[in-house]
Amino acid sequence: MSAGKILSTDSITMKFGGLTAVSELSLDIYAGEIIGLIGPNGAGKTTAFNMITGVYEPTKGKIYFKGQDITGMRPDLITKAGISRTFQNIRLFNSMTVLENVMISKHVRLKANPLDAVLRLPRYIKARREHYEECMELLRQVELDDVAHEMAAALPYGKQRRLEIARALATQPSLLLLDEPAAGMNPQESLELMDFIRQIREQFNLTILMIEHHMEVVMGICERITVLDYGVTIAQGTPTEIQNNPRVIEAYLGAVESNA
Repeated sequence: MSAGKILSTDSITMKFGGLTAVSELSLDIYAGEIIGLIGPNGAGKTTAFNMITGVYEPTKGKIYFKGQDITGMRPDLITKAGISRTFQNIRLFNSMTVLENVMISKHVRLKANPLDAVLRLPRYIKARREHYEECMELLRQVELDDVAHEMAAALPYGKQRRLEIARALATQPSLLLLDEPAAGMNPQESLELMDFIRQIREQFNLTILMIEHHMEVVMGICERITVLDYGVTIAQGTPTEIQNNPRVIEAYLGAVESNA
């Protein structure tokens, strides 16, 4: 793992009227790590993702990516800078093929401009051909090339999850944010997902920040974990430290009791 810091959030806070969704969140993530962000429902995890990816501008605090202040930057510019994400609820273009889903996402890296496209200039034709070949190669790397021309909606659930991750990879990120990638998966699919995440980290030289409720996945794959409860950081540490932290145990037991 590289020693270089890739993402730093400096006491970021997000308020919606009188509600504080995230309070004073500070994260330091280093290149090559797989980091977990966990907590009961409503803890502020997805809000944190939304601040990092530019969906929300923090009420206060700063976000730095590779040393650059990206606080309040537009989502498309954050994507171009090298941060990509998936969503808790799968958001595929169901009426398009697997390949078309990936090609749309990779369009942010297309080496041509609108005038080239309108005039059908040779460099645009060349860029489109390279674009297609690169997308097919990406599908091969994530073992979806055999369904490239099938409709996204026709894929089994596990492959839809994999396709959503492939779309995020198509933007060529260095930091990948995964929002509950194991949601809805059975135990065997969860194990396969863990292997897949480890594989893409090495294959694409990624740093990964993930939200996940499946503790087997979090504890089995993450090197460090941050725990939120009602928007407040209550623990940070290794999986073993988190498993044995009394505040974390209390937060999760309280969540179970309140849902009983």
